[in-house]
Amino acid sequence: MTRCVFVLDLFNGSAVHAVRGEREKYQPIGMKSKVVKTSDPLSILDELVLREVYVADLDRITGSGDNLALIGAISEKAETMADIGISSVEELDLLSPACTPVLGTETGSFDLIERASSRRKVTVSIDLFGGEVLTRDPSLKIRPLDLIRKLNPLPIKEIILLSLDRVGTSSGLDESFLRAAADLSDHPVLLGGGVKDACDLDRLEELGLAGALVATAIHEGSVPLERMR
Repeated sequence: MTRCVFVLDLFNGSAVHAVRGEREKYQPIGMKSKVVKTSDPLSILDELVLREVYVADLDRITGSGDNLALIGAISEKAETMADIGISSVEELDLLSPACTPVLGTETGSFDLIERASSRRKVTVSIDLFGGEVLTRDPSLKIRPLDLIRKLNPLPIKEIILLSLDRVGTSSGLDESFLRAAADLSDHPVLLGGGVKDACDLDRLEELGLAGALVATAIHEGSVPLERMR
């Protein structure tokens, strides 16, 4: 069965509802969710009994603080991968060995991915907006499929295709792109953004993807909790 990884977007110690990467508009998840009434991340984990989570530290990614202690506590309750906006190899040590660092193209560089992956198992997030790689590094400013090819020789754990403009939209799948990505990649590929229901998860498996990061579809009840557990 396709992996379904629950997403916790952290802002000021709360879990928030992410939509289209418009971070200034994010609201506490407890105001939106049909499955939880709280926005406290640890309470959500206790309530939903989750096996695996993806955490994004929006405070640290935007340079306005951090949720590192909270991420440490989360990683004691569930298998955790975390994007904390890592931009140097030294910052890998901010995350405990129990946690898989996510290196996003938005904040990292290809040199960082090369060096970090030789030191520790890392996941690479190809951050996309409008189908283009979101990055400040000229060597990453290439077509997403070319970047997947460029990552193939590296000993990374897996790749996330994170379409920020599709996050929180339940807009469905770009099937031709996802099939091409899965065919090209030597690493497992996860989708982030756009999953609308359990049928989408089944379709991802048919397209060759390992799974998806899911938040909105869980909170709206269109993907049953059992799929994540």
